[in-house]
Amino acid sequence: MFKKYLTTLFCCMVWLCVPEVRASHLVGADIIYKCLGNNQYELTFVLYQDCLTWEQQSAIGQDAPLKFGIFTGSDKSLFFHEGAIYDYTEESIVSEFTNECINNIPATCLQQQSFKTIVTLPPNSTGYRVIYQRCCRNQNITNIIFSGNVGVSCFVDIPPSPSGNCVNNSAVFRNFPPQIICLNNPFRYDFSAADPDGDSLSYRLCDAYPGASPQRPIPEGHQMEVPQNPIDYMPPYSANNPVNGNPGITIHPVTGILSGTPSEDGRYVVTVCVDEWRNGMVINTISRDIQLTITNCSRTTYADMPSWGKGDKADIYTIECHSNTVAFRNTSYGGFAYLWKFGYGNATSTEFEPTHTYPDKGIYEVTLIVNPGTTCVDSIKKLVYINPSMEVDFTTDGNLCPGTPLHFQSVVSSKGDSIKTYNWFFDRAGTLSGAPSATFTFPAPGGEKQVTLVTESYLGCVDTVSKILPIDHIEVYAGSDTVLVKNYPYRFNGRGAESYRWEPETYLSDPFSPQPTVTFPDSGTYVYYLHGNNASGCEDVDTIVIRVALYPHMFLPNAFSPNGDGLNDVLKPEIIGYALVNTFEVFDRYGQLVYKSANNNNFGWDGTYLGRPADVGVYFYRVTYTDPFSAERHVKTGDVTLIR
Repeated sequence: MFKKYLTTLFCCMVWLCVPEVRASHLVGADIIYKCLGNNQYELTFVLYQDCLTWEQQSAIGQDAPLKFGIFTGSDKSLFFHEGAIYDYTEESIVSEFTNECINNIPATCLQQQSFKTIVTLPPNSTGYRVIYQRCCRNQNITNIIFSGNVGVSCFVDIPPSPSGNCVNNSAVFRNFPPQIICLNNPFRYDFSAADPDGDSLSYRLCDAYPGASPQRPIPEGHQMEVPQNPIDYMPPYSANNPVNGNPGITIHPVTGILSGTPSEDGRYVVTVCVDEWRNGMVINTISRDIQLTITNCSRTTYADMPSWGKGDKADIYTIECHSNTVAFRNTSYGGFAYLWKFGYGNATSTEFEPTHTYPDKGIYEVTLIVNPGTTCVDSIKKLVYINPSMEVDFTTDGNLCPGTPLHFQSVVSSKGDSIKTYNWFFDRAGTLSGAPSATFTFPAPGGEKQVTLVTESYLGCVDTVSKILPIDHIEVYAGSDTVLVKNYPYRFNGRGAESYRWEPETYLSDPFSPQPTVTFPDSGTYVYYLHGNNASGCEDVDTIVIRVALYPHMFLPNAFSPNGDGLNDVLKPEIIGYALVNTFEVFDRYGQLVYKSANNNNFGWDGTYLGRPADVGVYFYRVTYTDPFSAERHVKTGDVTLIR
């Protein structure tokens, strides 16, 4: 029997195009190399073939002999050697799905052919590239332009070995291509590989490359051309966005798990590159080019649990930073029995949603198996991070006053972890990032202000701490701007604080009183600043502007328009330096009194008479007032025009 976890290196999912038979039968092709010593390498080519239809079976008959080419040079474009392999082994691959697991399971047939040969590769300083090319891909591929005329190149590089000693064996993929991918169902495919030399591997999505042509669909080795440019993707698809999905297709850079939820059926070329790391450097890169066939099937059983994050964090179930206890959620469907494996020893549970306490910090791989031991079983694996405990807090230094800078300092208590990012939020008034401390000034007015610090550690712990700061409310008022007459005493009317200080002190009776008196000996414009403090030490400043005239005077406009627009709606005398307006009277052109105000400085005619708008026209006024210095009574008369 063919082993379930077949080791593979480079898988290219292609569709055969030959003059006699044009059929979509080639699901993948892997190239594996193994160093035998004495400059000899064993090459293994494994073809995965769709054998469902007669046309596909006919195309399979043309896959032997398998032809390949070997190239060298700094850009791997110099032809070195070609070969044809006639002998092969053939085995069937059983589908992992049954009619009990999918409601409308499509018919499938998958087999693999293995071709082996030994080649001698003399030592050189540039290495070698082994290439297998065929044409053409399926003409109905969704994410490639003119896919029916585009071939495929499967290749693998053998690093330089100047001394003649082998420096590397190829990494090999663990699994063969999937046969069934269901539309609108979460999809997980294990793209992971193993490295015989113990090198570290990382995974990423990358470009696919064309090869061969419709005119020469099965080229000899010397007829092959090393591809320089990747295939043309159909917008909006690309190497990094090969399949429509919600979420889209991504690969975990460490585990090699390809995952996503396809949202549109069709055929999609997806390519993964595997970087081989040794001593902190990439020594070789291999790739696997497969065609995913998304079909509208309906699975009856699906194992699932939530993810802690997205993208490369989708395989993390949770990151626990304050406790070793994890409560597991089960979002599977179609199950009647469950088996949880918590990732160490024999720790298991058969509960639907268990709670488990881990013995120590570390990274654990938890497995959920739905319907274990039955013909319709599914499973899922995710990571649980148990991190050292971490407590995050912050202190505040400075007076809690508006307009005063406050200094905030984070306080972190940790066992083996440290903070990677800091984000400060100041009650919708501002945001600061990137530093363990921050300085911020809350604008007036005061009140309760929320300060929040959000941190993320290098191990992925996210912590949030919020505090409410009582910012004092202080609003000092120096009085309204006014106009005075020189040598006329005036009293300020400051308020809003507990202690006061006026600047400048010129002409003031007491600069520390909220209501000092002032007498100006000459005309001009004078500006005073009132500094006020409360019991907490918070300060506010207000300004008053005083204009000083040489003599008292009174002014009335020669027209006004009481039409309700807020401009010049009321007729009233403007007085400067007079103690009191005794009377203000308005007469119409017939001498009829239409308005009178007595002994009230808060007066003015609004243009009405007996509750109705007065007529447009000329009116006459008379004002009696008292001189503040001589106490003499004066009379001023004149006319004004009412317009609307």
